[in-house]
Amino acid sequence: MDKPLIALTSITYAMKGKSLLLGYGIFSEIQRTPKGRGVKSCGYSLYVPKRTDEAQAILEENGIVVLGRVQGDKR
Repeated sequence: MDKPLIALTSITYAMKGKSLLLGYGIFSEIQRTPKGRGVKSCGYSLYVPKRTDEAQAILEENGIVVLGRVQGDKR
């Protein structure tokens, strides 16, 4: 199964988002966005293995621009 990634506009927003989600008890990791996945971004996403929909909503509600969702390769 692939990894759910939330694509963001910058590394700064990825760091802010990771910190924000931690406050809600949601684990996330900053990862490079895989190339060729249909989302044009700075190249950074948040990997959120659980509660991904909730995490995306929290990010958007707190002013973090989400470019979309992509699937990363599970390794």
